[in-house]
Amino acid sequence: MADKLTHFDEAGQAAMVDVSAKPETSRTAVARGRIVMRPETLALIQQGQIGKGDVLGVARIAGIMAAKKTSELIPLCHPLLISKVTVDLTPAPPDAVEIEAMVKLTGQTGVEMEALTAVSVAALTIYDMCKAVDRGMRIEAVRVMHKSGGKSGIYEAE
Repeated sequence: MADKLTHFDEAGQAAMVDVSAKPETSRTAVARGRIVMRPETLALIQQGQIGKGDVLGVARIAGIMAAKKTSELIPLCHPLLISKVTVDLTPAPPDAVEIEAMVKLTGQTGVEMEALTAVSVAALTIYDMCKAVDRGMRIEAVRVMHKSGGKSGIYEAE
C-alpha cells in the first residue's frame, strides 16, 4: 500500500505525477464489469433486433476508442501510446452482458484507467443503444481484475 496519494503536490494541489524517471516496462491491465437488463432486452440484443444496430459490435468499438481517449476524460491521466486493446462482450443469460477489457503497452505508467474506461464506455454504449426498450438497465461491478508491470508488480483481484 502506498504511503501517500500520488496526485497531490507538497501544497496539497492536484498534480499530474512525474513519471519521467520511471523505467519503461511492459504493462497490462484487465478490467471487468457488467450491464444487467431485462431478459427480453438481452434476447433482443442476441437476436440483432435492436433498431440502432449491432449492439455488442458497436460497444466493442466504443470501448476500444474510449481506452485510447482516457487521458482526455480523466484530468490527471497521462496520454499513452497503447500497444493493444481488447474488449470482449459476452451475453450472460438470463439478464446481463459481461464486459472485459485488456490494455497493454510498454511505458512508464500503468493502464488500469484505460481498461476501466473501456469497460465503462462499452457498458454506457449498450445502455444508449437499448434505452428505448429498457431504461432500468444497471451498470455493475466495474473493477480492475489484473495489473502487471511497474514498481508495484502484479495485482490479482480475489
